[in-house]
Amino acid sequence: MTSRTSNVDGNDWLGLKDKVSVVTGAAGGIGREICRQLLASGARVAMLDRDAQELQQAVADLGGHGATLKTIVADVTDLSSLQAAGKQVQSQWGPCLLLVNNAAALYADAIMDIKLDKWNQLLSVNLTGYLLSAQVFGQQMLAQGRGSMVHIASISASIPQPFSGAYSVSKAGVTMLSRLLAVELGENGVRSNVVSPAMIRTPMSEGIYKDPAVLRRREEMAPAGRIGTPADIAQAVLFLASDRAGYISGQEILVDGALTQAWLSLIPRPGFEKLDAMQA
Repeated sequence: MTSRTSNVDGNDWLGLKDKVSVVTGAAGGIGREICRQLLASGARVAMLDRDAQELQQAVADLGGHGATLKTIVADVTDLSSLQAAGKQVQSQWGPCLLLVNNAAALYADAIMDIKLDKWNQLLSVNLTGYLLSAQVFGQQMLAQGRGSMVHIASISASIPQPFSGAYSVSKAGVTMLSRLLAVELGENGVRSNVVSPAMIRTPMSEGIYKDPAVLRRREEMAPAGRIGTPADIAQAVLFLASDRAGYISGQEILVDGALTQAWLSLIPRPGFEKLDAMQA
């Protein structure tokens, strides 16, 4: 039986220095923060997104990183686009050893009304895109006998999110895809894990929080007492990506401020409320 030793040293706690990393959906709020923290940890980061303008804005936001940062306009639903991105990364930096699957789409739709083209479009980004990215960049990891994939899912993978079309279905698929990758690629030194956010305040969701009453109600729902941030997600991603998580694979980390554990506290229970317990 062989053992795998850690590459961590005292000056690189996470073992991410110079690691060639690819982040899809990198121009968005969560993707951008993941890239920021990877760069701060010394990784080389390829930012993939289909929106060229937003990519350039993201680079300006992240500041100068010279040879450790590159942007690639790519569509995760297009295999040839991803293959071209994979060749570019490998030819300039070497094989990808970290993939963060983060690209996502969300539409408002009742499940009984959603049109097939809209269903297919959402699944093509949120699930098929993850598979294609894993295949393209996973092949580079397999050739090296090591690597890590972290897939961004959602608490709605296990808790139905109504009137959001195929979103919950797609995220449930992501969690199972990750488990399959962990099992099938594990013997080749490649790990696969999931980070599932709950309420995260990003530029995309900012409109929800314009009403102070909505913000307050949402904060009250989470035992942590606040809305999550992209930094909360990025920190979990970096841990799972790192050598510190070298024996963790096929797992899911919920980054939700304990929201998913609080459902019973949201149900009226006369005699068993917080004030009742305080007075007992």
